Amino acid sequence: MPKAILSVHDKTGLVDFARGLADLSWTLLASGGTAKLLRDNGLAVTEVADYTQSPEILGGRVKTLHPAIHGGLLARATDEDRQQLLDLGWDYIDLVAVNLYPFEATIAKTDVTYADAIENIDIGGVTLIRAAAKNHERVALVCDPGDYETVLAELRSGSISAETRKQLAVKGFAVTAHYDTAIHAYLSK
Repeated sequence: MPKAILSVHDKTGLVDFARGLADLSWTLLASGGTAKLLRDNGLAVTEVADYTQSPEILGGRVKTLHPAIHGGLLARATDEDRQQLLDLGWDYIDLVAVNLYPFEATIAKTDVTYADAIENIDIGGVTLIRAAAKNHERVALVCDPGDYETVLAELRSGSISAETRKQLAVKGFAVTAHYDTAIHAYLSK
C-alpha cells in the first residue's frame, strides 16, 4: 500500500484530503496534532513516533527528523534502495502533505518577542518539503492545501503525473526559499 506522511500547521481541507487517500487504500502517518485531528475524524492513522519507534522530543521540536522518515522519502526506486529500507524495517513514503509554522504571521504581530519568532522557525517541515521535492520523480509533495483536490483527482485516475509531481516540487522549493528569505530578513534587522 502506498504511504503518506501528513504534518501540517494549516489544517484547512486536511481531513477531506486524508479521507480521500484512505479511500484509495493509502496508509497514513502523521505527527502529533495532525494525527489527533485525523483520529478525531474517524481516520486510521499511525503516529510518526510509533512508526519510527522514537518519541517526539524537546517539546515537539523533533518529530519527523528521523532516518525512517527521510530514508522513506529519499529512497530511489531501485532494488538496492528498496532492499536497504526493507533490511531496516522501513518502507517507501510516497506522498508528503506538509505546511510550515507561520513565521511571517508571527513576526507581523506588534508584540512579538524574539523568542516567539525563533520558536516559529520550522525545521522538520522544511526538511520534509526539501526531501520530497528532491525525490519528486517518486514522491509527491503537497505543501499547499489548494493542491489537495488536484492530487486526489490524479490519484483517483491512476497516479500523479510526472509533470504534476515536478510542478509540486518547484512550488515546494519556492515555499522554502520564501520562508528562508523571511527568516533572513527578520534576523538581519
